[in-house]
Amino acid sequence: MRNILYIGNALSKHGLNQTSIETLGPLLEKEGYRVWYASSRKNKAFRLLEMIWVTIRHAGKADYVLIDTYSTYNFWYAFLISQICRFFQLKYIMKLHGGNLPARLAKNPRLCRMIFANAYLNVAPSGYLLQAFVEAGFSNTVYVPNVIELCNYKFVERPSVRPHVLWVRSFSPIYNPEMAVYAFAVLKSEYPDAKFCMVGPDGGILNRVKSLAESLDVHIDFTGKLAKTEWTNLATQYDIFINTTHFDNTPVSVIEAMALGLSVVSTNVGGIPFLLENRKTALLVADDDVQGMVDCIKELLVNDNLHSELTQNAFELVQNFDAAKVRFEWLKILK
Repeated sequence: MRNILYIGNALSKHGLNQTSIETLGPLLEKEGYRVWYASSRKNKAFRLLEMIWVTIRHAGKADYVLIDTYSTYNFWYAFLISQICRFFQLKYIMKLHGGNLPARLAKNPRLCRMIFANAYLNVAPSGYLLQAFVEAGFSNTVYVPNVIELCNYKFVERPSVRPHVLWVRSFSPIYNPEMAVYAFAVLKSEYPDAKFCMVGPDGGILNRVKSLAESLDVHIDFTGKLAKTEWTNLATQYDIFINTTHFDNTPVSVIEAMALGLSVVSTNVGGIPFLLENRKTALLVADDDVQGMVDCIKELLVNDNLHSELTQNAFELVQNFDAAKVRFEWLKILK
């Protein structure tokens, strides 16, 4: 039996969205791997201490250490754990997530070389990060897409499109939820029957977003964080999914929306153009382009053929992310 230590933020029990450690980890367990995890502690300092302790504790038993790697403050736990792995001569795999990691490569080249050049592998879930890392000289980088279990998502055909809009993300500045509110306010002024739902945990600015909606005099359904089955069931009441992020990698929420048959309108930032093709699998607009997003939504409302074409192409695309297919890529890496 292979033993894997998985380092990441397992914080869904604290009201935050699931991350890779809570999806890929159980998938590997199903394949017969023994997986140890760190950490689910909410406090950042305690979480880091547990990550360090668990890594040292299992240093003599782990065949591989998987490290979820982000571009902001979570970058530093990835750095520390990778260096502990180097000290104990452990094979560690950096699982790349942060949409702003290319900027991190430019900002901290020496630290990044200490991490990524010494990794057993760097695993990029998008062509965007694969290209950035290879161009930065990290030839030990491979592409493995994010994983979802398609059997848990029901594709719903929508013969006509209503102005029913869904947004699913954390209420954090990088995901720019204010853009979504401004866009809906414009849409609502032209389509009185429009409705909008925003799903996700508070990442620090939820009250600010609610105040903005109130100041614009628009009603928005704020559900808070929902379980996966809850929001995917809720999605049947909506026809259009919007993604307003300032920078991104390969957002799982967008992949899930495509699996559910929603038309996607997204900002064209970071890894998004590597995931989505404009007017083939989604409609793309510039970062913070409120009017552009409104225009795309309006186009979908009057062009059922465009909606049908986008959703069918998108559903074909998401087959590449199914666990039944992606599992083989991980099994090859962890052989």
